[in-house]
Amino acid sequence: MNKAITDGLILMPPAFENGLDVWSSEDGTPGSATYDGAANATLIVADQDFGTCLELIKTDSQQRLRHMGETPLLPGCYLRVTARIKAVSGNLPAVQIAAWAGGAGSAHVTGLVEVGPTTALTAYGDVVEVSAIIGAGNRGGVDMVWGTTPIYAHIGLDLTGANGGVVRIDDLIVEDVTSVYHRQLMDWVDVRDYGAVGDGITDDRVAFEAADAAAGGREVLVPAGTYLLGDHMTFEAPVRFEGTVSMAADKRLALTKNFDLPTYAEAFGDELEGFKRAVAVMFNFSDHDSLDMKGRRIDVDGPIDMQGAVANKTTFSQRRVIRNGQFNAVASTNWDPAIVTSAGTYSTGNPMQLTNVTDVANIEIGSLVQGLGVGREVYVRAKNVGAGTVTLSQPLFDAVGTQTYTFTRFRYLLDFAGFASLSRFVLADVELNCDGEASGVMLPDDGLIFQMRDCFVTKPRDRGVTSAGLGCQGLLIDRCQFISNEQSLRSQDRTTIALNVNANDTKLRDNRVVRFAHFAVMAGTGHLITSNHWFQGDDETDGIRQPGLVLTRTNVKTTITANYVDNSFIEWSNEHDDEPEHNNELSFGGLTVTGNVFTANDVAAWFRWFVIKPVGAGHYIQGLNISGNTFKSLNGSIDRIDHVDTTYATLDWTRARNITVQGNAFNGVTQTISNPVSLKFDINSAQTVWNCSFDGYLPFDGRLRNVTALVAEDPITDGGGTNVYHMPYVRTETGAAQNEAQVNWPVAVRGSVLLTGRVDNPT
Repeated sequence: MNKAITDGLILMPPAFENGLDVWSSEDGTPGSATYDGAANATLIVADQDFGTCLELIKTDSQQRLRHMGETPLLPGCYLRVTARIKAVSGNLPAVQIAAWAGGAGSAHVTGLVEVGPTTALTAYGDVVEVSAIIGAGNRGGVDMVWGTTPIYAHIGLDLTGANGGVVRIDDLIVEDVTSVYHRQLMDWVDVRDYGAVGDGITDDRVAFEAADAAAGGREVLVPAGTYLLGDHMTFEAPVRFEGTVSMAADKRLALTKNFDLPTYAEAFGDELEGFKRAVAVMFNFSDHDSLDMKGRRIDVDGPIDMQGAVANKTTFSQRRVIRNGQFNAVASTNWDPAIVTSAGTYSTGNPMQLTNVTDVANIEIGSLVQGLGVGREVYVRAKNVGAGTVTLSQPLFDAVGTQTYTFTRFRYLLDFAGFASLSRFVLADVELNCDGEASGVMLPDDGLIFQMRDCFVTKPRDRGVTSAGLGCQGLLIDRCQFISNEQSLRSQDRTTIALNVNANDTKLRDNRVVRFAHFAVMAGTGHLITSNHWFQGDDETDGIRQPGLVLTRTNVKTTITANYVDNSFIEWSNEHDDEPEHNNELSFGGLTVTGNVFTANDVAAWFRWFVIKPVGAGHYIQGLNISGNTFKSLNGSIDRIDHVDTTYATLDWTRARNITVQGNAFNGVTQTISNPVSLKFDINSAQTVWNCSFDGYLPFDGRLRNVTALVAEDPITDGGGTNVYHMPYVRTETGAAQNEAQVNWPVAVRGSVLLTGRVDNPT
C-alpha cells in the first residue's frame, strides 16, 4: 500500500533549490522563523555528492530544520523520513530525523517522541544517511509512535553537539513504507494502527473500536501483546487474535462475527476463561443464541459456576444453546463433595422444610439430604441461616421429629444452581467427560424446558444430571449416552444415578444408560419415557438388581413405551409423600407400560421387573396398563414379573380399579400373569361346589375380585352322565388367599368351564 499513489497524497517536501522560505529554523509552524536569507544557510548548486543542496552552519545547541508544509498522517500509514548529510568543516555534530506532531486545529500534540535515532558525524566528506519511521502503531522499527491523534507533521532534522560545524544536506525524502508492515492487498486491519499499545496497562478499547469501525467487512487483527479493555467492547467485524485481551470480570467482549469457543479461547489465552466470557456475552443479547465450541475440549479442574460466568443475571428465559464440544474433568480436590452432618426437625405441618437445623451456614444449596424416612434424591433447595431452616426439594415420608441428617453437595462440571430461573437452555452434542472426578450437570432452581440432546455424560462420580428444585419442569433428554463410572461393581454396590426430576412433563427419549445404580428417580407427573435402553447387570450369578426407573408419586400420568429394560426393574413408590398413608387422594394410577422389552441375565428366581412399593397403608391401584411387552430371562428362570414390596405397607385390593395386563410375552418366566385372565377348569367328579383357583395368574398375586365370564366348553353332566342345563352362580375372593372362584350349582355336576377373572373391580 502506498498512499502517495492510491490516495494521491503529497508526502515529499519541496527541494531546497525551490526556496528556503518554507524551511523553518524552529518548529515549522506558520509564523516561525525560516532559513530564507539566514546568515548560516546557503544553497550550494553543484556539490559533487548532492548536486544542489543546503549548506548549514550549526549556531544553536539544537539546530532545527523543519518543513513548514503539513505532511499528512493517516491511521495504518507509516512514513519513513530520510536525509543524506556530510560534514564539511569545523566541529563534527550529531544528526537525527525530527518532526513536530500536529493535531486538529493546528494544535501541538504533546507527550510524544518527536526525534529519531541520533547518528554522530565522524569524518569530513563522508556521506551519512539517517532515517526514522513515523506511524500510529507500536511496531518494530517505528521510531516515533504517535497513535491516531496527530493528523500531520512538520518533518525535518536536528543537529546536536558542538557548534561551529558546517554540514551539507541533500533534499529530504518522505516515503510511504506501510508495505513493510502490511501485505499489498491486505484484508485486515491491525488494532495497533489505530493506537493500541498492547502493554496490558494502557486502555486500548478506543483503538479497538476505531479498528472495528475502519474494518469495513475486513478482519481485525489483534497482534501479539496483552490489550487492556477498560469497558465492554463489541466487534462488528471478524477478529483474529494473536495477542490476548484483559478485561474486568464484569466487562464483556462481544464477537458478533466469530462467536465461537476457539476465538474466545485465543482472545483470553485460556479455553475455560474464554468459555466463561463467551457464555456471559451469549446471555446478554449479542445476536447469538448459541455458542459453538467447534469440537474443542476444555480441561476443567473444578466446577463451572454458570451463573457466576454470566454474573449480571439470575433469571433468563430466552433460548440459549451450547453445542459441539467436550468438558473434561481433571483430577483435583476441587471435585471433593462437601459433607455436613447436622441435626434437624421435621413436621408434616411444613413438609418442605427442616427447622432447628444446626450448622446451617455450612450446608450448601443443592446438597443431597439423607436420613431415616428420607426418600431418594431429596435435595436442599434453599436455606435461611438466621432462622436455622432448610427448604427441601421433596417432602420426607417418615421423618417426623428430630434426627441427624447428612447433607452432601456433589461437584458438577456445569453447575446452574446459581440461577433462580433458567428456561429453554440447551446442551447439544456436548460430552461431559467426568472421568470419575466430577458429576455432570446441576440444573437451575426453577425454569422450563432444559434440554440435553445428543450428549454424552461419561463416568460421573456421583450424579449425571441433578435437579435440586423445579428447573426440571418439562426437562428434555434426547439421544444421550450416560456411561457409569461403576461398571465393574456389582449392581447392588453402585451408588451413581444418571438423573432425577422433581417437576412434571419430562421427556426421556432414545437414551442409552450403562450400569448405574438407577437410570432415573422421578417425582412429578406427566412423564413420557420412550425408546431408551438402560442396563444394570453385572457378572455375578444369581445377581441382585436395582431399580432402573423409580417413580415416586402415586398418580403419575406417565407412559413407559418401547424401552429396553435390561437387568433392572421399574419401581413405583410414594416415598416423596409427607403423609404416605392413603387419605382422600388419588392412589397408584395413571401409568402405562407398553411395548417394552424386559430382559435379565443370571438373576435369582425372585427377581421381578415391575415392583410397587407403598410406604404408607391404604393404597391401591386405580389405573395401570402393562400390555404388549416382552419379558425374557436368560441363564435361569424367574418366578414371575411383578411384585408388591411390603417393607412398609401392602396394597388394598378391595379398591383396585382399571388394571389391564394383556398381550405380554413371557420367556423364562415360570408364572405368567394377565388381567383379565381366562383359565380352563376341568372338574372330573360331580360336585355342587367347584373351587377354581386363580393362584399366581392375577397381577401382583392379588385377589380375584370379579369373574366376568363363565363358558362351558363341554356338556355339564350329573354323576350319571345326563346333561344338566342349570345356571350356576359364582362367589369370588374365596380360598385362603382370596384368589379362588367358587362356582355353585344347584345339583352335583361335572365338566369343563372357561372362567375369566379380574383382580380389580368394575369401573
